[in-house]
Amino acid sequence: MRIAIDLSPIIHKKAGLGRYARMLTEHLVTQDKVNAYLAFAHGKFTDEALSPALRALPRANVPLDARPWRMLVWLAHVLRAPMDRVMPRADVFHATEHLLPSLKNARTVFTLHDLIFQFFPEYHLPLNRWFLQGAMPHFLRRADAIIAVSECTKRDAITNYQLPPDKITVIYEAADPALRPETNPDRIAQARARYAHNQPFLFFVSVIEPRKNIRALVDALRVLRERGYPHRLLIAGRKGWLYQDTFDHVRQVGMENQVDFLDHVPDADLPALFAACDAFVFPSLYEGFGLPPLEAMACGAPVVCSNASSLPEVVGDPSTSSGQAAALLVNPREVGEIANAVERVIIDRALRDELRAKGCARAARFSWERAARETLAVYESVMRDA
Repeated sequence: MRIAIDLSPIIHKKAGLGRYARMLTEHLVTQDKVNAYLAFAHGKFTDEALSPALRALPRANVPLDARPWRMLVWLAHVLRAPMDRVMPRADVFHATEHLLPSLKNARTVFTLHDLIFQFFPEYHLPLNRWFLQGAMPHFLRRADAIIAVSECTKRDAITNYQLPPDKITVIYEAADPALRPETNPDRIAQARARYAHNQPFLFFVSVIEPRKNIRALVDALRVLRERGYPHRLLIAGRKGWLYQDTFDHVRQVGMENQVDFLDHVPDADLPALFAACDAFVFPSLYEGFGLPPLEAMACGAPVVCSNASSLPEVVGDPSTSSGQAAALLVNPREVGEIANAVERVIIDRALRDELRAKGCARAARFSWERAARETLAVYESVMRDA
């Protein structure tokens, strides 16, 4: 097979989507020695965003920025006009960022990451929400196969778009294999000194957007401070959209001196920060998969996590037959519940050590090697059905 994969989210530095496209494609080209892979992107195709393995791939490019490209793709679907003449020749085209060109001569695979725009439309930019609400039904209907990144996302897609369940395959993401527990005490001490001024701290990693529910995390920290805990909150992540309300809230509740917005933190520094924190806290309202808590567990951090959407799938759901979870699950809308769970982790060393061990074991059950293998099986399936 000749397989074209859309690497646009890497080129355009989209945090979660970019990591998904990079990790999946790197493992596909490493494991699969039979099929030929092609890197596709819209906009300016630059080398600096790509790893050596991806730079070596042959390329195809449509030199349109995001907005005109989106409109062209949507219009092509509405008019039922194939776009094969402007797209690379391929047997399979894999859309990785919620944008599927209208193709006649290639089989198509579409990765559905989430349906945030359906459940929390107020947390999307108006133009983005309008586009996804209008175009997503076309993409999901026209794709030959859909990959959902969680069972939650699959259920949401079936419920909202009446899709046949057998069209959707759940393939989980995984933490970057480079993220492992940091055991060097000097590096841990250096991270604590550099980022937290040698103070105890809670840690959060993700893009700053309303659905991440950072306001509730700040309020939970305020409760803990009132109870006498001296912890800071470190927030690592770039600004997403509609972020100003988060910054305003920190000021309004008088927590400017206890909350540090670090912006982007190099991946090389994350294991030491995960090791140094007293808890990684992730109170998100909705995640299609939820990579940050999985990365935290992979690095041995004790995790307090929202019980919403797909997150129990990631950290382990105590309501299942196994009855085991590798994190403390909390209602993200209950500030007191978040604060109480974090307090348990802070004061109970045995619990903290238990969560660290369970988290590492849980994270090891997810792998990009497996994701690549299962994705390749989807490619083979759509070709058999052609």
